Amino acid sequence: MFRVLVWLSWGVDSALAAYLLKKQWHEVIAGFMKNYISEKWNCTTYEDAKEAIKVAKFLWIKILSFDLQKEYSRKIIKYIYDGYKKWITPNPDILCNNLIKFDVFLKKALKMWFDKIAMWHYAKIKENWKKFKLLRGKDKNKDQSYFLSWLDQFQLSKSLFPIWELTKPEVRKLAKKIWLPNADRKDSQGLCFIWNIPIRKFLELKLKKKIWNICDEKWKVVWKHDGARFFTIWQRHGLNLPFKAYVTKIDVKKNIVTVWKKESESLKWKKIKIWNRHRIGEKYPSPINVKAKIRYRQELQLGKLVIKWKSANIIFQKNQRAIAPWQSVVAYVKDECIGGGVIM
Repeated sequence: MFRVLVWLSWGVDSALAAYLLKKQWHEVIAGFMKNYISEKWNCTTYEDAKEAIKVAKFLWIKILSFDLQKEYSRKIIKYIYDGYKKWITPNPDILCNNLIKFDVFLKKALKMWFDKIAMWHYAKIKENWKKFKLLRGKDKNKDQSYFLSWLDQFQLSKSLFPIWELTKPEVRKLAKKIWLPNADRKDSQGLCFIWNIPIRKFLELKLKKKIWNICDEKWKVVWKHDGARFFTIWQRHGLNLPFKAYVTKIDVKKNIVTVWKKESESLKWKKIKIWNRHRIGEKYPSPINVKAKIRYRQELQLGKLVIKWKSANIIFQKNQRAIAPWQSVVAYVKDECIGGGVIM
């Protein structure tokens, strides 16, 4: 048994994680992270806190509040704004896990003499002779190992993922069975910890609009946009076009967004370069056959990982559509997430 600090958000996943830990006879205390508050937008932090308190009371567990606004602003929000200023589309969710949940939150937990922290991620931690592997969760549709690909051995050794062997429908079903008060509450689709604020509105707080042209691949102007920095490769929503199209290119200097049909050849690549790569555990030989994904919702794709000194490449067996520079690519050997990196 462990003394566990479980992150309790307003969602059903974290609530059920806390319930399962109690059922396993761990000493469970909940922690609510207050990371971002905005009076201007539909910020749900206070509402979420009330929901977390309600769940904690229902489960008869103590709940602690952690004000991490300064750390979140310095490590995540600054990273987001700096990235977009440089015309880079960052991936804050992966960084949030690595630098907030499994760093700041974990360190505070250890200082308070907790043995481990627990999260609601759909992924599995497997220990083998004091070495830890990160595996995909049972629910492959909800598997979140992609967002955990920057964790290290220490972080994994101090973490628990209680719902890894459940699917989302099973989580909902069990939550209703035990009468969890938030069993029917919808999942968030927003930015990490900034739930109901659209990313465009969030960026416009500090980044000015810069109106210019949206062109097709034949250089015909088809519409206007508010700033090329607000778009990313493969984006379809938010273009406000009278026809269906996808962003195929972003010209930083000229502030031009280019769009075309999803069959565009400029959206298809087989080989990608990786920088700032991270290895979770075991050092595999190179080259090695892997499965990889270039976005969270993508199905795993067959390819070969080639590592040369500080650089690395992944060569896919098939063309990959819409590989977006500065986004994350994550590699797997069977069901094990071995790490990831940033697409150049």
